[in-house]
Amino acid sequence: MHRENIAHDTCHVEGTVVHLAVDEIYAGYIIIADEIKEDAVQAIRDLKAAGVERIVMLTGDSQAVAARIAKTLGVDTFAAELLPEDKVAAIEQLLGEFHKKGKVAFVGDGINDAPVIARADVGIAMGGLGSDAAIETADVVLMTDHPSKVAEAIQVGKKTHAIVLQNIIFALTIKTIFIGLGLMGLATMWEAVFADVGVALVAIFNATRVLK
Repeated sequence: MHRENIAHDTCHVEGTVVHLAVDEIYAGYIIIADEIKEDAVQAIRDLKAAGVERIVMLTGDSQAVAARIAKTLGVDTFAAELLPEDKVAAIEQLLGEFHKKGKVAFVGDGINDAPVIARADVGIAMGGLGSDAAIETADVVLMTDHPSKVAEAIQVGKKTHAIVLQNIIFALTIKTIFIGLGLMGLATMWEAVFADVGVALVAIFNATRVLK
């Protein structure tokens, strides 16, 4: 526009911009940019409520666009204008920082995200519109493109982990007790059946709680 001496005052516009002129008269511009998903803000809140210590946004978008989106979403920090290898380097830094304190998860959907998904402790891909490379590399695949499902997956994982521990502790405790009773000659066949089949049934019924 400057080269063609077409006057306009919209040089600094966030996003990928297509400027239009008709007969050397500036007509306007079209912005091509990603939209924030409807549940994205709530997803960040849910993640923090779930105990996620730090939420970092890694993006290839410009600094101005990234700053605006980061402020809208309420993430803790962000890094912009990143190439795929830059995202991997950022994840490496986070892994080094949190390797003793917890796990680092990365959520992505593009083919450029596949290396980062593979490098993170837990790689999560958005399955609805995600690329095949990201989906095949991920540890967890969300079947919809709703970011709020990430926090839900964390809650399901925590509940499942708790139920597994309950079943293991219950089974080992009961079997240990009845082994001791058997060694002392105090356990009959019916007690042995309960210690085997009964414990298995109780564990199965307990596991069904995760469906709720």
